[in-house]
Amino acid sequence: MGVCREGCKCRFAAGFASRRRGAMLAALSRANGSAMNAPQELDREEVLRLRLEVLRREHRDLDDAIAALDAGGRGDALALRRLKKRKLILKDEIRRIEDALYPDIIA
Repeated sequence: MGVCREGCKCRFAAGFASRRRGAMLAALSRANGSAMNAPQELDREEVLRLRLEVLRREHRDLDDAIAALDAGGRGDALALRRLKKRKLILKDEIRRIEDALYPDIIA
């Protein structure tokens, strides 16, 4: 069992960072198609969509980690509070990216 960035020893901590990196690489490979070595540039919207996908996945992972700590009953209160704070920060960042991608234009 590893220790996540927040300092807790949850069962999700071991692969948390590697899953996030893997998710970004997988999303990039899907965006670039099968020609991963071909030099292609992503436009701003594609980059925001990829970032949004990674942030949503991280948010779900944090939700699972928080649930696991709560269910165990032995969770460190400080680590739990840090995970919840990180989750709220992610939620705010997700909302900012969604607003940039899908502006709320009242016509």
